[in-house]
Amino acid sequence: MSSFWSWWIIVLTLGSLVAIAALLWWNMKNFTDVEEGESMGHEFDGIVELNNPLPRWWTILFWICLAWGLLYLILYPGLGNFQGLLGWSSSNQHVRSLEESRQAVIDAREAGLNVAYDRERARAEEVYGPIFQQYASLEITEIAENREALRIGQRLFLQNCAQCHGSDARGSLGFPNLTDGVFNWGGSAEHIYTTLMQGREGQMPSFYDQLGDQGIREMTAYVLSLSGRTVDRDLARAGEQNWVVCAACHGPDGRGNIALGAPDLTNNVWLYGGSQRAIEETLRYGRNGVMPRWDAILGEDKVKILSGYILSLNAD
Repeated sequence: MSSFWSWWIIVLTLGSLVAIAALLWWNMKNFTDVEEGESMGHEFDGIVELNNPLPRWWTILFWICLAWGLLYLILYPGLGNFQGLLGWSSSNQHVRSLEESRQAVIDAREAGLNVAYDRERARAEEVYGPIFQQYASLEITEIAENREALRIGQRLFLQNCAQCHGSDARGSLGFPNLTDGVFNWGGSAEHIYTTLMQGREGQMPSFYDQLGDQGIREMTAYVLSLSGRTVDRDLARAGEQNWVVCAACHGPDGRGNIALGAPDLTNNVWLYGGSQRAIEETLRYGRNGVMPRWDAILGEDKVKILSGYILSLNAD
């Protein structure tokens, strides 16, 4: 709020309080020659106006209200930009009350839902647990060839993985395709199982501070050339001079490193897009991808069956 409007509100508010107090004081005084309780000489329809003072209880209550209003304006916001001595904020109070109410609702729901969920989960484990254990006793490579196990794995995938990777497991921008045989963290049975159990965190740092605008364009050209794309040769050669900053993760030949989750840049498979603009954005701003861990949610048996299903999607 500007200073003008702040002072406008202050003067208007305090001026109104002073005017009300003055009006009350004036009405408490007898400015006529008529004694109290005597007729003022006005009569209408049989009703005679008497010179009676305001009721004492009413005037006392009025003064108390005026004092309370002034005290309120001193302690709480109400006078323009003045925040009050207590520093109270209606927006913070609303948010705090809203958060407290929401949390109370959440706690109440969780108290009831957790009991129902635990009961339902225990019942499901009792019924389906032996089935999962039966197939989980197989090797992951054997699960990948077992038709019944794959049906279970498919249902697990649709329930837990399709939200990111799609119902056909072909992924989307930022979410890897699980059917093309390209796995940044390794595509063996053990690698897939470890990815599901422990999760993965991919971190591609920004190189803008090191390379600058021109360096980003040069490196983009060189990265594109690694997969056989047609690029400006001069830019690519200039980018190759700085490849050492990328080789630490992607290797001298750009074929990646599954231990770090660094992708192979020679296969023309791009998680965040393979256009010139997309690669420039990756180099300029970096990328951070997270694959959550599923050990606590699914358990070892289900993760093992799910691993077999994913492995089967890449069978020759």
